[in-house]
Amino acid sequence: MEHFIITVTPQQLRALQGWSATPAHLAYRIGRGPHLFRAGNSPAPRGGLMVVGDSGFDGLGGVSPFCQEVLRECQARGFSGAVLDFESRLPPLEQMASQLDDAFARRRWTLYVPEVYGLCAPSARVMIPSALSGGSLVQRLEEAQARFQNRVVLALQIAAEDFSLPSPAGSGVPLTQEELEERTERLHPAVFFSRDLCARYFTYMDQGGGAHFVLFDDGDTLRRKVEVARQAGIDTFLISWQEAENHTAQLGLRRQGQSGRPGL
Repeated sequence: MEHFIITVTPQQLRALQGWSATPAHLAYRIGRGPHLFRAGNSPAPRGGLMVVGDSGFDGLGGVSPFCQEVLRECQARGFSGAVLDFESRLPPLEQMASQLDDAFARRRWTLYVPEVYGLCAPSARVMIPSALSGGSLVQRLEEAQARFQNRVVLALQIAAEDFSLPSPAGSGVPLTQEELEERTERLHPAVFFSRDLCARYFTYMDQGGGAHFVLFDDGDTLRRKVEVARQAGIDTFLISWQEAENHTAQLGLRRQGQSGRPGL
């Protein structure tokens, strides 16, 4: 049975109602102390998952009291788990992931962690991003499944990057949807599909004669990535509502009471 987790802000929660998906509330962060802070001037969420970000965390203080705050909030709000949306990698964050992993497992709650925290949280589900700039998504997911013992969740994202060639670092300049649309309208490029990356791409030359490679996603590439993940034995997907709302059919998201996989 496939499971979609949709991250939502308090303002987006109403739009998600009626869909067969678990809301993950973008309402929490690690504050100084550290302490658990909830976004101000918003109603307290109930049910689903909490998302805890680390933006602004200074790495100071003991982690055990913070973990107790997380457990109390989950209990009070009826959450069935938490997503650790950690962008940094710090020893205190590793300790938090490890302690929460143990505490959640004992309560039969589910913890979701970024890939770099997958080994210090052996009971948690590990989020693998869907965007690649090289290699093969099939191989990437199969290797992740083997490394993390079938605990992988595919974190879907609509990504777009502009790479200057050659690109030895394998990283490009992120593009907004508006910037991507501006380039395609201005350049009218021939667009191709990469089976290995499960993404679309085109090339162009800038005014200085430099070569560029633009790699991007749309609803159809999301659908293909979900299909590849299914073949690798992955049945849980995480995506933001902002990116999912215009691609529900391609993703196979269903209204409650609806059966089948629309759009596939």
